Amino acid sequence: MWIREIVFGTEDYTLQAHRGSYKSSSLAVAIAMIMILDPTHNIIFLRKADNDVAEMLRMVTKILKQQIMSDISMIFHGKPVEIVTENVDQISTNLWNSPMGAPQLLGLGIKSSITGKHAQYVITDDICNIQDYQSAAEREHTKLQYDELQNIRNRGGRIINLGTPWHKRDVFRKMPNIHRYDCYTTGLISKEQLAKLQKSMAPRLFAANYELKLLASSELIFTEPPKFVTKEELDDKYGGVYGIEAHIDAAFGGQDYTALTIARRSRQDEKIFMYGRLWHQDVQRILPQIIEEIKRFGCWRIMCESNADHGFLKNTLMAQNIWSRTYHESQNKRIKILTYLYKCWKDIYFLPGTDPGYIRQIVNYTEQAEHDDAPDSAATVCRYYLTRSWEPKPG
Repeated sequence: MWIREIVFGTEDYTLQAHRGSYKSSSLAVAIAMIMILDPTHNIIFLRKADNDVAEMLRMVTKILKQQIMSDISMIFHGKPVEIVTENVDQISTNLWNSPMGAPQLLGLGIKSSITGKHAQYVITDDICNIQDYQSAAEREHTKLQYDELQNIRNRGGRIINLGTPWHKRDVFRKMPNIHRYDCYTTGLISKEQLAKLQKSMAPRLFAANYELKLLASSELIFTEPPKFVTKEELDDKYGGVYGIEAHIDAAFGGQDYTALTIARRSRQDEKIFMYGRLWHQDVQRILPQIIEEIKRFGCWRIMCESNADHGFLKNTLMAQNIWSRTYHESQNKRIKILTYLYKCWKDIYFLPGTDPGYIRQIVNYTEQAEHDDAPDSAATVCRYYLTRSWEPKPG
């Protein structure tokens, strides 16, 4: 149905569909079909960033190379379709003949210059994302760029949009003819799978990605009260613990906090025993206290993010004979907290001596929180336990 509307529709069209609904796969098939059925008109395809475009063009290329596409081309044009130009941002076939030398399919990031470009089909896919949720400036910029698309559409051409809304004032307010397909409409996800997904992520993420709803970001995320374990319970009941990990979320001046998370995981039931400290100070001023805690717990590895200090903290710890490693953080902080810390929250037990301020930052966390150093550090450790990787995995 989606493919038919994109290929044969006559009006502008906006498709909002839940995650895992195959909307991007459907779009790739639709684009390939347009290139065969309407080869006298070109397509401009836009995503949020330039490097996001290549993935879609690879999918279109694979589809065009399928035998069924050659069979369709033979029926309509008397010859099989062949790709004559193919790179990361454009594709042209032997069915296309442009007097201006433009490609049949051109892929662009939404922030690219589109001056002087024109197309019969202007297609956007996920030009609204988490950046638009976080930043009013980003939302306004996306809307301005979307307005410009009206100027590159040929007379009688179409604008087709796919994506997920992130904010009540995002670019979808400008998009016409919206068709919404949430997780309850498509029937692609069973009730059992939906229940599992709902438990695995924060309510706002589930609502946005699967129900296509926007919940208030001011709502508390960790509504279940924190749990604690005594030293006696830990020794008697959970003697089999392993992997004493430490993570430092370091502040380098400013108003941020320095958070230290030390965690161990039970072999029996994968409960996570967590010890947290929080200082409203630059990491260099409280480094002796951090080192003291690390030695007291016998941590065998200390992880530090390299983004801000380019390895300074790691080198300082190594000079103190404390083995440490760095990782590059590329995941959005809010997504990390809402995904990994939220999923592990029911299994986390705080150890005696954990700073009340550390726990308070977590239980009071909202997506508009001014300070989130403790939940960020805890979420990083949880991500490691769930993925066995300190850095976010692709996809």
